[in-house]
Amino acid sequence: MHSFDRRPLGVFDSGVGGLTVLRSLRARLPSESIIYLGDTARVPYGTKSASVVTRYAQLNAAFLTSLDVKLLVVACNTASAVALPALRATLGIPVVGVIEPGAQEAAALTRSGVVGVLGTPGTIRSGAYQRALGAARSGLTVLAQACPLFVPLAEEGWLGGDVPRLVARSYLSPLLGQGMDTVVLGCTHYPLLRGVLQEVLGQKMALVDSGEAAAQAVAAVFQAGTASEAGPGTRTERFYVTDVPDRFIEVSARFLGSSVPAAEQVDLAVG
Repeated sequence: MHSFDRRPLGVFDSGVGGLTVLRSLRARLPSESIIYLGDTARVPYGTKSASVVTRYAQLNAAFLTSLDVKLLVVACNTASAVALPALRATLGIPVVGVIEPGAQEAAALTRSGVVGVLGTPGTIRSGAYQRALGAARSGLTVLAQACPLFVPLAEEGWLGGDVPRLVARSYLSPLLGQGMDTVVLGCTHYPLLRGVLQEVLGQKMALVDSGEAAAQAVAAVFQAGTASEAGPGTRTERFYVTDVPDRFIEVSARFLGSSVPAAEQVDLAVG
């Protein structure tokens, strides 16, 4: 029997999108305290090179580990695609990304063997979901589609109506009619557009939220004994950003389900 560990979970993303992962962590692991870092000064990661994203991820991880987190969740799909090996090689705590859990869930769900992946250009270009799906189950057909306009739509609150529907149809039409029965939402912003995506893809299409899958993966780490749960007690949440927090706080409720009360600005390039 493992003893309880009250230290917080560390979660980072390039901006506000990772708050959907935090929301899933809250729901799945309600006793855990969480420290969230949004690298809002450098967002978006999806258009940057792998080496730059890895460097940013290492800065984010160094900040969170300096606050004594017991486990790191890389809530950003782009960072999960390129930076996990470097983080796991240098950190002395478990590191959970969003790609492997999402791919494993999709591989288990699909009956037709045809899986769609929606993501930022950086995530799709990396091939990370394609590799993870292949590792999870051989013989799958993967249809990958970059959907860059979904991020600004989510952040501006354009979650329903003609504009997001037209954008979704434009992106998704090439994937239809190929036997696909499961789609991975491979960006933390995309769950906000679930209603429109379900409408365009059809009600029978299974949509996999990688954030929810990541929360399950964290629970599995606790079950395996690699890290310990917080146990009973008062949980806390702290939020940090690398640019002025006003915009982050303003849009947080859309992603988190409740407003972030305050966020502290930090400079990761110093100290």
